[in-house]
Amino acid sequence: MSRPDFDPATVPVKPAATVMLIRDTDADGIEVFMMRRTTKAAFAGGMYVFPGGAVDAEDSSYEIAAIRECFEEAGVLLACNETGSYLRFDDPDLAERFTRYRHDVHEGRCSMTRVLDDEGLIPSIDALQWVSHWVTPFGEIRRFDTRFFVTATPEEQEPLHDDKELDDSLWVTPSTALTRSRRGELLMLPPTTVNLQFLADHDSVASVLKSAGSIREPVRVLPKVRLKPDGTMDALLMPGDPGYDDLPDL
Repeated sequence: MSRPDFDPATVPVKPAATVMLIRDTDADGIEVFMMRRTTKAAFAGGMYVFPGGAVDAEDSSYEIAAIRECFEEAGVLLACNETGSYLRFDDPDLAERFTRYRHDVHEGRCSMTRVLDDEGLIPSIDALQWVSHWVTPFGEIRRFDTRFFVTATPEEQEPLHDDKELDDSLWVTPSTALTRSRRGELLMLPPTTVNLQFLADHDSVASVLKSAGSIREPVRVLPKVRLKPDGTMDALLMPGDPGYDDLPDL
């Protein structure tokens, strides 16, 4: 059914950032860390996603937002100390202190930049490779202009979903994730599957990062929704699909 009280033209397009955490394996090439959003989540409920979310007012850039969301949702801090090293969360005291920071940042009691400043840490902006750029289709209740980044997972840290907006997480090879998505075992949005395909074309973290570094500024992708006469969705069209150019750019 259509929603007569909903005016899609009033929905703002908010900036957002997402991080694909990848690692090498001994036998299967690379794995990527994915999490499932709860069915009650305001956006992408029940979907498997990468750590990410909207850019906050206190974030100074997409990259800082990516670092904050990765810390909040996965517990991985992409920031280095004065020696240029990532923190080791296998130190119980350090892990406990940064777990408190993680909760404070998530609950809005402290900003990510404040944590970095207080701890004398430098955000690892250069380690984030921007690989794709997606915009939520016109007509959705929530819309985001999202930059997808990829980075090697710090060996000293183990991702773990936050159990607030997320209820499951796993390490999975990109090809396995795509196969399970096609089977309906892992629900995903189109940007997720397209980015997984990018990863699936590589057999090592080094190969992914080399390819990502050559992209420089990704093409902005705006899917479009074709509606039925009653206002419900008929199809989601991607650039290049028949009929895509007949729909307005909004």
